[in-house]
Amino acid sequence: MEIYLQILWLFLLALPIACISWTVTHEEIFHEPREYCVQRSHHGNTVFKRKFFYLFTCEYCFSHYVTVLFLFLTDYKLLINDWRGFIIAGFALVWVSNIYMNLYGLIRQDIKKEKTEIKILENKADKELLS
Repeated sequence: MEIYLQILWLFLLALPIACISWTVTHEEIFHEPREYCVQRSHHGNTVFKRKFFYLFTCEYCFSHYVTVLFLFLTDYKLLINDWRGFIIAGFALVWVSNIYMNLYGLIRQDIKKEKTEIKILENKADKELLS
């Protein structure tokens, strides 16, 4: 595969990896299983159990496992067309997907801040109208 296609695949494959990782570790649909994992990661009776359950609460950690799944499904290699290409692709995909998740987190935080500021201004305007 040409290098420009490999780079294109890198940025495109990182999107579903980021989406899955973020959804499992942050969104409301997985709230109850995530809370269970948080509790088990804090109160597990062995180090292995604590680390295993922590995996489902950290988007960075979880993205490694999602990346391995996608590498298995797509047979994507980066730069080198053997097992070393898988390793390079794996770390590159994790890195790009985490950039995507950090950008998404910043955008969500900014939107939440703007909504809060708007609500404060609306409440202030309502109080002025009532006065």
